[in-house]
Amino acid sequence: MTSPPIRVLVVDDHVLLRQGIAGILAPEPDIELVAEATNGAEAVETFVRMRPDVTLMDLQMPVLAGIEAIQRIRSGAPHARIIVLTTYPGDVQAVKALKAGASGYLLKSSLIDELLRAIRAVHGGRRYIPADVAQEIALHAAEEPLSAREVDILALVAAGKANKVVAHELSVSEQTVKAHLRTIFQKLGVNDRTQAVTTALRRGIITL
Repeated sequence: MTSPPIRVLVVDDHVLLRQGIAGILAPEPDIELVAEATNGAEAVETFVRMRPDVTLMDLQMPVLAGIEAIQRIRSGAPHARIIVLTTYPGDVQAVKALKAGASGYLLKSSLIDELLRAIRAVHGGRRYIPADVAQEIALHAAEEPLSAREVDILALVAAGKANKVVAHELSVSEQTVKAHLRTIFQKLGVNDRTQAVTTALRRGIITL
């Protein structure tokens, strides 16, 4: 007796990506695309209605972001199996997703075979994290994370704002901003603002 196909929900605000995934899953006899959603709020509602076996979830979406959608789904269905499908390879985003309850983390640039492997692995109760992402997580696991204020400052710096403007927008002194930046450089292992922004974007600490 053959097992029923793995029922998949795809959540992404880009129609071309949803169509691409539909095309990848269509030939697979053991996997069935049962629903699509275009944002996090719609994902939560669709999950409750359809109860898919595996959900593919984007992180950056309108209305409700992926992390919050994962948390809401898992609060109502603790055993929900969710794979994050994202353009962000950074360890910080991956750790946030896994802490929120994701079972897998996959880059949109992944090969077709890897996507199918991830769906089958997560459906089977295993976690799926690509080796390069897992290595990044392990590499930075013992480091002290940036505080919420430090992330705020770095995001404003990434937007091209000078220290004086950052200080004004956060209602702190310029000296306080400079002190925070020194701490940020130390935590990230960089020497200047440009390196800090580049590293933070690569790791998913901030997004543009």
